[in-house]
Amino acid sequence: MTTDEYLAAIHLALIENPIITSYRVVRQRVTSQTGHLRIRADLANGDFLETAEFFRLKPDGVEVVDYRHQWMDSSRTILRKRWDSTPDHPELDGFPHHCHDGNESKVIPSTPLSIQKVLEIIAREIAT
Repeated sequence: MTTDEYLAAIHLALIENPIITSYRVVRQRVTSQTGHLRIRADLANGDFLETAEFFRLKPDGVEVVDYRHQWMDSSRTILRKRWDSTPDHPELDGFPHHCHDGNESKVIPSTPLSIQKVLEIIAREIAT
């Protein structure tokens, strides 16, 4: 998979996913070796998602290097969850990957997440 193909797969996931009602590209850069995408999306339940992902091409595919996926309520003031790779919680398993669950102070371990994976997680949580 090339970086262009990976970027196209992200856009297709955003277009086809029923939890996304609209999205806007804030920033998009891609080279033959790396890419960066930042989007803002409105969700079917009225919530809001802002997400950014930096990725690079490896011999065995594309690797997500750095990310921040922030899911908020419709007023954009209440944090539902934020998954990120900022190295600010070395005490957690899976460092630097973690999730702010419901508020800034409740931080739990996480794993590396792509935009597509976050959409799957949010879809499951909205459905429950």
